Amino acid sequence: MSERRIAVIAAGLSNPSSTRLLADRLSTAVTRELAASGVSVTVDVIELRDHAHDVVNNLLMGFPSPALETAINTVVSADALIAVTPIFATSYSGLFKSFLDVIDPDALTGVPVLIGANAGTSRHSLAIDYAIRPLFTYLHAEPVPTGVFAASSDWGGTEDSVAPLSTRVDRGARELAAAIVKIANR
Repeated sequence: MSERRIAVIAAGLSNPSSTRLLADRLSTAVTRELAASGVSVTVDVIELRDHAHDVVNNLLMGFPSPALETAINTVVSADALIAVTPIFATSYSGLFKSFLDVIDPDALTGVPVLIGANAGTSRHSLAIDYAIRPLFTYLHAEPVPTGVFAASSDWGGTEDSVAPLSTRVDRGARELAAAIVKIANR
């Protein structure tokens, strides 16, 4: 089986970013799962914060800068996608959505996607299912069943009512790895 490529979209705005921390945990877990299956993988991380001005300029002018074009090509040519956004006002960030708006609507058809999101409180955890998953479904991508949400309490706190973040990360990683292996074996 040839090497697989995963593109990671991290839409965090701060540096360091808990969005990027979640993206890194997800990509590390997927890489570990694929290695256990004998699949080598390359991971390319796109920090959307670094392309924010170019995304807006593309929306206004109709064409991407060379750096944004490289980022877009990295995403649309990948075998799979990990997409992580902070949750603002109960939905994905505007930067996250704007980046997806500058990608050809058919470019992600059939691409398996592991969705991640983070926010200050677990009250926003359903945003994965009512906002982000429908967005990728509209783009004809194939989101895996488990979306991984991290609240502030997941970064060192304890919360008895939900599975630990590591359990959720591992479950999502197994699902994305299985989707990648399935596609590779076609």
